[in-house]
Amino acid sequence: MIVIAKSEEEQSENTGEEKKASGKWLSILGISIGVFIFALDVYIVNLALPIMVESLHTNFATIQWVVLSYLLASAIFVLSAAKLGDMWSKKQLYIMGLIVFTLSSLLCGLAPNVGFLIAFRALQGLGAAFISGLGTAMIVEVFPAKERGLGLGIRAGVFGLGIMLGPTVGGLLITLGDWPLIFLINVPIGIIACLIVAYLVPPTAIDFTKPSFDVIGTLILTVTLTCFTLGITLLQSEGFGYNTALTLLIVSAISFACFLVAEARLAEPMLDLRIFRSLEFSLGLSLRFLGNFVMAGVILMLPFFLKLVKQYPTEQAGLLLAVPPIIIVLTAPIAGILSDRFGSRIISLIGLVLMAIGCLVVSTFDTQLTVVSYILGIIPYGLGVGMFQSPNNSAIMGAAPKHSLGIASGLLSLSRILGQTAGVPLVGAVFSSVTVTNANLTINIDVTNAPIESLVFGTQITFRVVAALLLISTMLAVSLWQLEKNSWILSYSITNKKSP
Repeated sequence: MIVIAKSEEEQSENTGEEKKASGKWLSILGISIGVFIFALDVYIVNLALPIMVESLHTNFATIQWVVLSYLLASAIFVLSAAKLGDMWSKKQLYIMGLIVFTLSSLLCGLAPNVGFLIAFRALQGLGAAFISGLGTAMIVEVFPAKERGLGLGIRAGVFGLGIMLGPTVGGLLITLGDWPLIFLINVPIGIIACLIVAYLVPPTAIDFTKPSFDVIGTLILTVTLTCFTLGITLLQSEGFGYNTALTLLIVSAISFACFLVAEARLAEPMLDLRIFRSLEFSLGLSLRFLGNFVMAGVILMLPFFLKLVKQYPTEQAGLLLAVPPIIIVLTAPIAGILSDRFGSRIISLIGLVLMAIGCLVVSTFDTQLTVVSYILGIIPYGLGVGMFQSPNNSAIMGAAPKHSLGIASGLLSLSRILGQTAGVPLVGAVFSSVTVTNANLTINIDVTNAPIESLVFGTQITFRVVAALLLISTMLAVSLWQLEKNSWILSYSITNKKSP
């Protein structure tokens, strides 16, 4: 009888482990669909902007708000969504985000004019804030620590797949049914994702002891992020001499300081600043910001080089631009597995170094570049991004306290948004300045009108600057980790000496 009882107990344990294992794969399936449509939407809309100008009878300055309103809403609400995830059910909030995203996609596809489209895109950005802000935390909850890199690597690969397919799928959909179809396609996909998450993904843990929502901190942070995003966007279009952009950035800096003071004094803050005491967490977020800063700059620069310098047709340029995302899709899950085995630090550092090498190789591109040379030259960069993303994300989430996984996931998404937002105008400013100076053009002349030789020179110098930034950041990260290691060893030796 004892043997039978033991056997039944073992069978129960095995069944529980099987349910837990199936639960994590169902979770990654549901979350990945949300991540996919989120990534697909980001890159698919940009392709349709010129067509929207004509179809909606508007202009270039106005149509930019179709992208900007989405970006603003995502940046403003992502931390609030993440904080709610630490207070309530992440699963239910994620489903809510999917519903808002799906419904707003339908409204975008039916928008009668550009004003409604901009408003519905802002609503879509709100839904995206919940999808991007909570997905990572949900993966960390369902995957054991030893497989966390794998789970986040799959997520990074799916995101890369969305980026890769964005231009191709967008072009096909626009050809078949004009620009509304790029929004309407999200509706059936979103419904399927909602059903999978609702019925197949295990419920997430809820901590009923969580404090109330920090309204004051949320309002101050909203002002900070709104002013920063608007300021950096105006800086991109108007340059450093634009007073409104600089004023917005100054207001953003002041309000951010006020946010830090408020969060340090509030008994129940939105963002517990003690989380940044962890070097792994703070440095990981900084490196993520840098990584997305660089990626945004590369995404900005490569199309200009392929179109203006090499004068490739749009179809060929689009295929060549898909090479890095393809490499990222293939590399990210493998990098996650390697980080689980060898540690996140070493794999993410290898990724940063490969990104720097890739940028140095790209800085040698000139008018003699061939398609084969481009593909071979861009491989180190793609490998670097794939090797860096998921291990770095795993390190950040691993360093976060369990009761703050939601806010950590939100900070991950916010660092990506802010890195991309800052990367485009600042990298673009370096390129424009170098190119205009080399060509002896006046400041008010569009840089795209510069001679090809100056465009090549500007591209080369810009990528060398980016590579130097990556290498300096890598050396700084290694130095900080070494200091932390030395201080730990010193503390350990002192403690042992005091022991009797």
